[in-house]
Amino acid sequence: MSSPKPASVQNTWTCVEVCPSTVFYEGENMLVIHPDECIDCGVCEPECPAEAIVPDSEAVAEKWLDLKPSICGVLPNITRKVRCAAGCR
Repeated sequence: MSSPKPASVQNTWTCVEVCPSTVFYEGENMLVIHPDECIDCGVCEPECPAEAIVPDSEAVAEKWLDLKPSICGVLPNITRKVRCAAGCR
């Protein structure tokens, strides 16, 4: 269950928190799942607030699968929610 397109960061990273692996990488305005590191368990899919996580076998995934490993190579890996709630500075 790779994320073929980036999920918009909305301060609700339940998908990251439920993931049994460490496959999420944080961009400025998106999260990216590294397709080669994902174990395809599907736990994150129903938790995605942007509904952006779909199987890498779907046609919409094709354009992201080649790009994502290079993107993940420069982004920090995250394993839990790291953003503050509203009002935090």
